[in-house]
Amino acid sequence: MKFALFLGCNIPARLEQYESSVRSIFKKLDAELVDIKEFNCCGYPLRNLDFEAFLIASVRNLALAERKGLNLMSLCKCCYGSLKKADHLVKEDSSLRKEINTILHKEGLNYERNIEVKHFLSVLFHDVGLETIKDKIENTFAGLNIATHYGCHALRPSQIVQFDDPIAPSVFDQLVELTGAKSIHWQSKLECCGAPLWGVNDNLSKDITQKKLRDGKQSGAHYLCTSCPYCQIQFDTVQKMILSEKGEDSSLPSILYSQLLGISMGIEDKFLGLDKNKLPVSDLKNFLTSKNSTEKAED
Repeated sequence: MKFALFLGCNIPARLEQYESSVRSIFKKLDAELVDIKEFNCCGYPLRNLDFEAFLIASVRNLALAERKGLNLMSLCKCCYGSLKKADHLVKEDSSLRKEINTILHKEGLNYERNIEVKHFLSVLFHDVGLETIKDKIENTFAGLNIATHYGCHALRPSQIVQFDDPIAPSVFDQLVELTGAKSIHWQSKLECCGAPLWGVNDNLSKDITQKKLRDGKQSGAHYLCTSCPYCQIQFDTVQKMILSEKGEDSSLPSILYSQLLGISMGIEDKFLGLDKNKLPVSDLKNFLTSKNSTEKAED
């Protein structure tokens, strides 16, 4: 099992623990992640400025992965949504595809529409499979309540991204519950994290974040769980700012799914980068119990 790993811009610069934890998980799952050094930005920042530039940037990545004969796996929901959008457009419109390929031909590239764009969670759920992951879990969580945050670009527009049911998604919840944690119901589950407004209207961005944090706490969550760098930064770095401004110490820490699963798989902390999260997540291990004892209790 082999995938072209698309990191995007944000993860290497601001969230290296996401990359290192994912690489560690896939190594344990005996799945290969291939780095393509020529990958560029997914084009997302250009979508509303220069649509053609966005398409060229995005489809170029698809062509690079296709040249290697590999499906592309994104860790970022914004990158995932952008690459899926571009893929959809050039697959549906032959004249547009020809126009973009004419430009890509200048560097010997051509996109023939023979690969798929996948998100990290989709790969785990559909390609690796729940049973395979379950076999690699060494310890499970008991009594741990997790509030899953799906992120906007994974679910909308649903006819393009095709990640999960946009109204009642379950893929992320099922993956969380593989670890023994409970994925709780919470009202704000599918609402935006507030990250798109950061740098445009910081106060509104923080208000949206706080609303989700309050709902998560009131719903009984011990942790939020994310699988997108923008969402994780909002719930981790920006939440720390909010707490500091208000002089509060009551947080709802956020953990990347790759870190949560990695803990359950018995992967060393140094590979999961737990110390790089802005809000401490060390007490997560207080919820751990051995896999064998959990299975005996279920029997």
